[in-house]
Amino acid sequence: MKPLKGIIDRFEENIAVIEIEGITRDFDKSIFPITAEPGDFVEIIGNRVTLLNEETEKRRKEIEELMNELWED
Repeated sequence: MKPLKGIIDRFEENIAVIEIEGITRDFDKSIFPITAEPGDFVEIIGNRVTLLNEETEKRRKEIEELMNELWED
């Protein structure tokens, strides 16, 4: 089974909405680690979800840098 990589967009009741290549897909929230939160990168293989902490941190730093550039005088 091919792994799917995406970003957690949001949680809605028992559903996790994941953005994968620009398209959102719904997954059962119960397969996600309890520490998962919106903005986290994840890899999904069947019913197993792995948090991709390094990719998440890299993305957050890139966004922070862009925000700093935007607000600099």
